[in-house]
Amino acid sequence: MGRIEHRLAELGETLPDAPAPAANYVPYLQVGDMLYVSGQISQGLDGPMTGTLGGPGDIETGRAAAKACALSLLAQVRKATGGDLDRLAQVVKLTAFVASAPGFTDQPKVVNGASDFLVELLGDAGRHTRSAVGVSALPLGVMVEIEGLFRLS
Repeated sequence: MGRIEHRLAELGETLPDAPAPAANYVPYLQVGDMLYVSGQISQGLDGPMTGTLGGPGDIETGRAAAKACALSLLAQVRKATGGDLDRLAQVVKLTAFVASAPGFTDQPKVVNGASDFLVELLGDAGRHTRSAVGVSALPLGVMVEIEGLFRLS
């Protein structure tokens, strides 16, 4: 078990299997030492985490959905590196989409569910640039979708 996998276990987390693409695209693409990972939807053990976020009470639910996206992103990184998650040198950028009701403006607080988890897991290597965008709907009615850019060693 590598360093990152060990840290995941310490945090009580397990990575899901890397989800297969749902349409005509690849789940990840490596260019040099950069790994581009396609958008990962919020999915839990019981299936897609669906809904539209509309108020302050929804932030914790949204944070959990964003964290689920981060776990799926890491699962794709693990698959792309042939199972060697320790090749992940830096989370460079996350682009997050949050299903938002009109007037909901707490998308950054929701996406912190992914950002905070990645920093807790990876330390400084988990610090990243990011965008958090509110949208009216996402595939399968999910709450959050996040794509990522990672640097590999």
